[in-house]
Amino acid sequence: MNILDDKGVRKKRMVSSQAKYELIQEVGRGSYGVVYEAAVRQTGARVAVKKIRCHSPENVELALREFWALSSIQSQHPNVIHLEECILQRDGLAQRMSHGSSSSLYLELVETSLKGEITFDPHCAYYLWFVMDFCDGGDMNAYLLSRKPSRKTNTSFMLQLGSALAFLHRNQIIHRDLKPDNILISQGRTPAGSPRTHPEGLNPEEPASVNKCFLSTACGTDFYMAPEVWEGHYTAKADIFALGVIIWAMVERITFVDVETQKELLGSYVQQGEDIVPLGEALLENPKMELHIPARKKSMNAGMKQLIREMLSANPQERPDAVELELRLVRIACRELDWDT
Repeated sequence: MNILDDKGVRKKRMVSSQAKYELIQEVGRGSYGVVYEAAVRQTGARVAVKKIRCHSPENVELALREFWALSSIQSQHPNVIHLEECILQRDGLAQRMSHGSSSSLYLELVETSLKGEITFDPHCAYYLWFVMDFCDGGDMNAYLLSRKPSRKTNTSFMLQLGSALAFLHRNQIIHRDLKPDNILISQGRTPAGSPRTHPEGLNPEEPASVNKCFLSTACGTDFYMAPEVWEGHYTAKADIFALGVIIWAMVERITFVDVETQKELLGSYVQQGEDIVPLGEALLENPKMELHIPARKKSMNAGMKQLIREMLSANPQERPDAVELELRLVRIACRELDWDT
């Protein structure tokens, strides 16, 4: 993959004949894109490279939303994936992409997103390459489920994820698809591993509170979606619900098997006969339904139990915001020697 500047693209001239990154191996694949482990040729440093094919208006919109969210963050957080650079490729030409660029290639993607239809030559292959931090511990599912339950790890992960979510919301970013598959682990950062989330959501243009900015675009994964997301009208409080599902599942090791992939995943749910129903869907049907917390353990720390209940409230207004959540997690961790009894 070679990099072109704007001038080079217009003149169809390569700035450098040598690729900047060397792809080592594929580490993840989905309907949206492919993620590779790669190396910087000059230094040998490991990076993650996400390749997204912009072949439909939906893919273009998702890719641009991810780029705008990542590039809007002015400071770094140890538990939020950092974007090194984004490269826009059309056939054999490539250029670094910047927010607000006047590049014709970038503007064609923006126009496609706004109009909901392809506005560039459909015979040309457009790709976005996101160069980001590489996490060597896999995703949260693989990391936790391959190890024995650890109160120390649970505590560490909850504190770090609470801090990361507060950071994103302070930066006006709503994640919108928070789940263990999207939480990657850096093993070298702490003995217990360090979870790092990758913001894929929206960065509102207006500096309004993310807890009051309503969104309607469908986004998320069933078992982690808040009731209001199922209805298509939600705020940043949907992220609080998703994290509540994750924390509850992590503390009690609640898992389910994904029907499509047959993969075991962390996630809390409601049992209805032989079927398992996502919490958000069940609470949408019955907002007054009482969740049995803890579901498997004989007892649970009272403060943790109450916090999870509030995070999973059917009413978004009854959930704590991310800043309050971060503080309460810290208080529980500091005051209680045992999270589970």
